Amino acid sequence: MTPEERGHSSTLVYQYLPSRYGMNPDDLRKADAIEVVLGQGAKPGGGGMLLGQKITERVAAMRTLPVGIDQRSASRHPDWTGPDDLEIKIKELREITDWRTPIYVKVGASRPYYDTALAVKAGADVVVIDGMQGGTAATQQVFIENVGIPTLAAIRPAVRALQDLGVHRDGVQLIISGGIRTGADVAKAIALGADAVSIGTAALIALGDNSPRYDAEYAALGSAAGFYDDFQDGKDPAGISTQDPELAARLDPVEAGRRLANYLRVLTLEAQTIARACGKSHLLNLEPEDLVALTIEAAAMAGVPLAGTDWIPGRC
Repeated sequence: MTPEERGHSSTLVYQYLPSRYGMNPDDLRKADAIEVVLGQGAKPGGGGMLLGQKITERVAAMRTLPVGIDQRSASRHPDWTGPDDLEIKIKELREITDWRTPIYVKVGASRPYYDTALAVKAGADVVVIDGMQGGTAATQQVFIENVGIPTLAAIRPAVRALQDLGVHRDGVQLIISGGIRTGADVAKAIALGADAVSIGTAALIALGDNSPRYDAEYAALGSAAGFYDDFQDGKDPAGISTQDPELAARLDPVEAGRRLANYLRVLTLEAQTIARACGKSHLLNLEPEDLVALTIEAAAMAGVPLAGTDWIPGRC
């Protein structure tokens, strides 16, 4: 957490990472919520690499690291080995924050039923499930393409766990992330049982990343506008995911903020429009009965009927 970040945020969720980069109790107390990160969709259960070229003096001071030295991010928290220890850690965080701050637990989607149940039993107020479409700038390609399960396939098992424990929509919230791009994605996630969604890469695009105006520079990096995803290199021509002061100077934060705000408005309006089309007075009134699937695979993963039938593959 930086003073600028806290000062300009009406609501700030502080991520409590396995690496513990820059963690201190004072920042925990300043946060509006604490998200204990166990994994993310693009690398559930895996660590990453923070390249030395991104560790400038400012980043080094923020994260208590040596300048310019590659850092391997830990794949697990150093002070616990299982769900019983997680329960102790959550109580510790509550004591640090005088029991005022909600605690999230974020997991990469791999076995969402059991991970959700364990997070609830450990005392989480919110469970965040991140599907494999989630982005990252710090893991190997083999992880991104082959580890984790799709976001759609993760929602229903997580919801079932909350229902079996009697806390769905009443006690513990479920946030879904990983590839959320449009209002339709939001509406589908809510209809399947999520309480909210989280976005990451979509916000980068809205800010101006992958803009066609920098197509020639993306090509020089071996990519193209709309396809650039080497954010870990710190060479983003749009000046967003970089620590290079010359590149960063390209980003107009006011204009970028307007674009992001416009994207979020449209995202919300699209989801609301779909809810109205289903005859619902509120987005959170969407339910699985409002959905059908266009492919057998989607029907099986989402647990909804194949369009034009009452058949849910794998159930009957």
